Amino acid sequence: MVAEEPVKKSLRDQAYEELRDRIIDLRLSPGQRLVERDLATELAISRIPLREALQMLEREGLVVIVPRQGAIVAPFTVADVRDLFDVRESLEVLAARLAAERAEPADLAALRAQLSAARQATARGDQAAIAAANAGFHAVIVEVSGNPLLQSLLRPLESRVRWLFHLTKERDPGTQCDEHEDLYAAIAANDPDAAAEIAYRHVASGREPSLALSAQWSMPDFDPVTATRTRQRGSAREKTA
Repeated sequence: MVAEEPVKKSLRDQAYEELRDRIIDLRLSPGQRLVERDLATELAISRIPLREALQMLEREGLVVIVPRQGAIVAPFTVADVRDLFDVRESLEVLAARLAAERAEPADLAALRAQLSAARQATARGDQAAIAAANAGFHAVIVEVSGNPLLQSLLRPLESRVRWLFHLTKERDPGTQCDEHEDLYAAIAANDPDAAAEIAYRHVASGREPSLALSAQWSMPDFDPVTATRTRQRGSAREKTA
């Protein structure tokens, strides 16, 4: 049998994934201006696919586009983080309950793979890999839930959850791994009540530490219109100070 060649990603999708990853791991800072001309040159693409990528990122809440002025990485406030936890405490709990009811051996293997990746990343102190694996664990649970409507509601939040893991990287990743192990055990045991309870405790336990940390980098008075009007551009790869 001839192996199928991998589908080549469009320029729009390539730009979207590259910029999304830079925003998530803070190579592009909240509030940083995204200059189309500079990014198009750096990514070696025209402005049309770049603009389409920025629009995709705007729909995920990672970018703010000011008409006729430009785009910036979405600023955030403590209230934004609180809102994210409110949604997670409801929808991720439901996802865990459904996953415990429906998980198959292949699903459990996928969850184990994410747990293993998170443990390995934690051991070597790789913050980007830790965030990706932990967010990936939650994403697999959503897929295992088998509820298309729930998936459509939570999938756009995956990038923001990964972003949150990076912004709150001072939280103990070992504790998060332990909590994920407990959640996995409940799902593997097909115990929906236990899975729901553990999922709620897991998300809720991160609320107050994350809100406290978010106060350090919150931007409540940030004005996107003023930010996109400025002539100061800076490098598209500028990292968080």
